[in-house]
Amino acid sequence: MDTTTAKSPIARPARRSGRRSLLVLAVATALAAGLTPAATAGSTDRAGVRIHHGRVELPVNGGTATIDPATLRIDARADDGRTLRMSDPAADAPGTPANLTASGTTARWSYPGRGLKAEARAERGRLLVSITADRDEALAWPVTGTDPAASALQLPRGEGLSLPVTDPFWNSSRAQLVGTQEDVASQLSLPVWGYSFGGERGVSYLAPTDIGTSLAYTSRGGRLTTTAKHAFSGGDGTRGYTVVFSLTDGSPIAPAVDYRHWLAEHGQLGSLSEKIRKNPETGRLLGAFHAYAWGDDRTAAGIARLKALGVSRLWLGYDADDAPMKSQDVAAAQRAGYLVGPYDSFANGRDKGPDTPPNSVWPKGVYPSFCVRRADGTVQPGFHKQGCYLSSQAFEQAEPGRHYLADRTRSLVSNGAASYFLDVDAAGELFRDHDAAHPMTMAQDRANRLARMGRLTDGSYDARHAPLVLGSEAAGAWANQVLAFDHGSATPVDGRLWPMETGHFDTASDQPKDDPAWGGYTPEAAADTFFKPVRVSDFKPEHRAAVADALKAMYDPAYRVPLYEAALHGSLVNVERWELPFGKLPEQKTTRAMLAMLYNTPLNFVLSGKDKHDAQNVRELAALQKYFAPLHQAAGTQELTSYRRLTADGSVQRTVFGDGTLTVTANFSAAAHDGLPGGCVDATLKGGEPRRLCPAAVVS
Repeated sequence: MDTTTAKSPIARPARRSGRRSLLVLAVATALAAGLTPAATAGSTDRAGVRIHHGRVELPVNGGTATIDPATLRIDARADDGRTLRMSDPAADAPGTPANLTASGTTARWSYPGRGLKAEARAERGRLLVSITADRDEALAWPVTGTDPAASALQLPRGEGLSLPVTDPFWNSSRAQLVGTQEDVASQLSLPVWGYSFGGERGVSYLAPTDIGTSLAYTSRGGRLTTTAKHAFSGGDGTRGYTVVFSLTDGSPIAPAVDYRHWLAEHGQLGSLSEKIRKNPETGRLLGAFHAYAWGDDRTAAGIARLKALGVSRLWLGYDADDAPMKSQDVAAAQRAGYLVGPYDSFANGRDKGPDTPPNSVWPKGVYPSFCVRRADGTVQPGFHKQGCYLSSQAFEQAEPGRHYLADRTRSLVSNGAASYFLDVDAAGELFRDHDAAHPMTMAQDRANRLARMGRLTDGSYDARHAPLVLGSEAAGAWANQVLAFDHGSATPVDGRLWPMETGHFDTASDQPKDDPAWGGYTPEAAADTFFKPVRVSDFKPEHRAAVADALKAMYDPAYRVPLYEAALHGSLVNVERWELPFGKLPEQKTTRAMLAMLYNTPLNFVLSGKDKHDAQNVRELAALQKYFAPLHQAAGTQELTSYRRLTADGSVQRTVFGDGTLTVTANFSAAAHDGLPGGCVDATLKGGEPRRLCPAAVVS
């Protein structure tokens, strides 16, 4: 299978103002090399809309889309005469349509029985269908993947997956996908999904109004299908619903490529190069691995050890506890070319106690007054059900006068740290706050988080301090403009990861662990939960099959695709979750190292001289970072322009960044392919010779 994304310039029109309260359904394609949705907007938009036998027909790039207002079924007839099913009829009938009219490039109709209004128009080669509700309602639509020609489902869990629709594992209970649904805003890293149709055809789906939208997975006759569901809620501010359908060239990264175009067209795509121009400290991320340090590894002596081993670039994080990095140690890291930043969170509040994390303790007046309140008046329990989640609206209202957030940040970077990791803020778990003193919708929560992250990024939180190189947790694509890096969106998290980490497979969280294999938060200087390597065989026999299946779902390269990088590489630096450092999963080391090189994304580590595996850990960090650094320094600011699977089973894959700036080929199989040994990666910088990495020769 040879699937490629064509590269082309992306039009960047002026940012639009105002909010869209409608459902926007866009259908676009880039079937010819060098063709983007924006590039062909003129010819398709001018052709206009037609109503024929009660159906709405609009020309789109690559063909004609036909909508049946009676059911919301959508078919596309491609220019080659092939018909593709883009959506089956809505799972819950929208009702009898009324007042169907057409004018110019727009068609309108309504569903009086359900209080819905619809509008369809052609724009930039896309089909836009807009639906609004005048009451609280729900709609299960679009219903996707039902075309018999559909061959693979693209799903942005973490970095991304492409799942053959007939794959026995993913259609079975072992994968724990079928029969579930995921919140688009909080559980998918991008608000997109898509299907390939064999050769050179595909459809992608984008939900810009991701709040209130979920994606449900089913297996019909052994084939994976999906249904989007949206809750129209006046109180939640979700009376509009947006989905984007695009005809594609069938590449497994096509949905993300189309989303990148969409972001660029709407002024929502950040640029890492521009972030470096505005804050040169951001440039230290290029070529850097990421690590959290304990004990002496936070000191000048620890930094000197890493430098002596050849670690040229490093993002070094540390807990905002009672022993932060000292100014002289931060200065030593700066001289070494490293970035240093504290871990912090604005999300939680608790009473101060012996086990309370320092970042959950706030000045008098914050906790419990700032707690998010649920509809029944109770507080929204905080992390591990301790204390509460704090309302971003309460902070925003108080910040001009009380400076709680600015004071916190000032205190943590008074040692000279140039970076900052803000947990939770860019992750998708958003809250509605029912407290009358600081009411808030989930959309407002997101806006508040963007505002306060933006103040850290541009330095406006305090005129006396420079801008900070900001990172956050598992960054949703909506945060790409305010962040320089994230920890988490490179990991396609399986739901069984949490039982693995907590030790509660079959017991409640307030009961004793039923499987302690992962480890806990002792010893203090090298907590097992981060430092203890775990293998499948370390778990109890009754849990091993679930652990093996979870790791297969997360790391099997046959299913992995770089959706996040296709959308956002060159906007921010994407890293795996901090509780999954490189040494934590020894059986996945080779695959994780190869994926990092293929995707041009850093690995993350934990460092402590008290770790029994410290010498091995640091040796592997140095060797792998030495290989990675020149590749990322050359291509870290570049777009991922091509992704190909060179073999039918996907075991050999290739990426290209920029205009051939970097080409990487990874052979995940055991056998050689075209001169590349199994388990090895070749990376070629433009005009240079291939550089080879065989991780098994480096790691153990």
